[in-house]
Amino acid sequence: MSKQSDKTKPGEQKHTPAIKNKKAHFNYQLLEKLEAGVVLTGTEVKSLRNGRASLDEAYCRIQNGELFLIGCTIELYEHGNMMNHEPTRNRKLLIHRRELKKLEVKVLQKGLTLVPTKIYFTRGIAKIEVAVASGKSHGDKREKIRDRENDRDMKRAMKRGNW
Repeated sequence: MSKQSDKTKPGEQKHTPAIKNKKAHFNYQLLEKLEAGVVLTGTEVKSLRNGRASLDEAYCRIQNGELFLIGCTIELYEHGNMMNHEPTRNRKLLIHRRELKKLEVKVLQKGLTLVPTKIYFTRGIAKIEVAVASGKSHGDKREKIRDRENDRDMKRAMKRGNW
């Protein structure tokens, strides 16, 4: 009888991020994250599996009691025919109604925004990670860059033995 540790079950994939939104971490302070399903067509899934998508300009919006992904570009599938998808269409996100109500309250009252951070596949199903975020000021961004450079310089000095 073999004991299975923290490995995945047979046939189950890990959360390997296919597409990341690198600008989200720089431009926003991410407060809370949640996972949502995405309504996609067949050629969109194939393009995502090839890593041919961009979340740089994307954001999420609540419209008519539903959550939508707006501005996400999924390139055309190269082997698609006349049934190929529209690259920048609005895509519906699937979350529980109670989660949607909580998000709606936060976005409306506190002036926060919903930002997609990554798209990945779990057990063959496309998922998107959406973060509740607040915008950073230019001073915050500069401070983060300055701290990162100082840390890098300290590590270099420690490595060389010049400390």
